[in-house]
Amino acid sequence: MKTDYTLDLKKDYVPNLKKDYAEKIVPAMKSKFGYKNFFEVPKISKIVINIGVGEAKENIKALDTASAELTLIAAQKPQIRRSKEDISNFKLRKGMPIGLKVTLRRDRMYEFLERLIKIAMPRIRDFKGVEPKSFDGQGNYNLGLNEQYIFPEINVEKSDHPRGMNITICTTADGDEEAMELLRLFGLPFKKR
Repeated sequence: MKTDYTLDLKKDYVPNLKKDYAEKIVPAMKSKFGYKNFFEVPKISKIVINIGVGEAKENIKALDTASAELTLIAAQKPQIRRSKEDISNFKLRKGMPIGLKVTLRRDRMYEFLERLIKIAMPRIRDFKGVEPKSFDGQGNYNLGLNEQYIFPEINVEKSDHPRGMNITICTTADGDEEAMELLRLFGLPFKKR
C-alpha cells in the first residue's frame, strides 16, 4: 500500500507571511487605524510582475530565456504580452511579443513576497531601502528592480544578460498611508525620510 505524504503536508501548510498577517499585522493595523472588524483591515490582493523583453523583436529565444527565469522566480508560468500598435521608430509591429507578465495570488503571493523581502532584497548591492514615494494614490506600490540576479533561483552562468522587472503590490487599502503601514508591517524596508 503506497501513501503519498506530500498531499497531507500541502493541506496543512500556511505561508509564514499569511500567518503573520492574521496573528500580528491585523491587530497592529486595528490599533493604529481604529478598525472594528477583521474585514476592514487592508490586505494584499495580488502581486503583478512585469518584464519587458524588447530584444525579442530580433531574437525570439530571448523571450524563452526570460520566460524560464520568470517562471523560476514566480513559481508560475508567465503570460506573453504583445504590442498593441505599430511603432515604426522602434521597428515594432502590432502583435509582436514584447513582454511577460505574472499575476500572483493567495499562497504564491505570500511566498514570493517573503522571498523578495528576506532573501532577494538583502542581496542588492548598496541597498538602503525601497522608495516610500512609489505609491499610486490608491494603495498600490510599484517597485522596480534592475536585474533578476538578486533572486537565488537564477543561475548567472545560464542567463544571457540582466533584465529589469517591475513588481506591483496591489492592496485593498483606501490610501497610501494605510498601504505603507501594511507593507511596513509585512517587512518591506522603506528608506528613512
